[in-house]
Amino acid sequence: MAEHASFTPADFFNKEMAQAYDQRNSGLSPISDNLHFLMRLSLASLPQDATVLCVGVGTGADVFALANERADLRFVGVDPSAEMLEVASARLEEAGIVHRCHLVHGYVEDVAQNDFDAVLSLLVAHFVQRPDRPAFYRAIHDRLKPGGSFVSVEISGDLDAQTFPGMLEDWKQVHKLMGASEESLASLGETLRDGLCVLSYAETEELWRAAGFPVAVPFFQAFMIRGWHARKPST
Repeated sequence: MAEHASFTPADFFNKEMAQAYDQRNSGLSPISDNLHFLMRLSLASLPQDATVLCVGVGTGADVFALANERADLRFVGVDPSAEMLEVASARLEEAGIVHRCHLVHGYVEDVAQNDFDAVLSLLVAHFVQRPDRPAFYRAIHDRLKPGGSFVSVEISGDLDAQTFPGMLEDWKQVHKLMGASEESLASLGETLRDGLCVLSYAETEELWRAAGFPVAVPFFQAFMIRGWHARKPST
């Protein structure tokens, strides 16, 4: 999954990466299965025939997590990687649910619709650099209807906390399951600090408030993967 112009998905989420993406992440299925289970619970109040925007839709995994449980839902998926969208389209077609989905090549700002019942942003926001993060959250807020739900899961944590060295060792175990090389494992701390934009829980929640989500409710934690959900105020 990828999002926002400050990240260059064309250089990373290329055709080879897109085709291998699901296989590469298959070792993390216990985490993703639990995440999707809890996500569905947090969205249990979605109305009949709701429309859901998936930001950084990737190969469509988050669409499947909801579409397989709710035959009434409709989806818009946006992603800056044309190669990822190509894989998603093929998977949705094969599953017989492509008629319930509209895929957009671009970023959340390129989605014109502004009356979504829910917006999902799973493992996307940490690709958005700090100066761009307020606009990213605000763009999501503006595409929700009043009372709509926002669900985001991000790599998050305080990289200067005393607990970080231990968190980093745990995070390396996750990357080993994805086939990371010894070289990439050795530089993982630098990647978190310099390659991605990893914010603390407190800073993330403050940015959500500034974007118009008064209360960010944490619902998921798996090592450095943190999930929140919130509602856009009805008035």
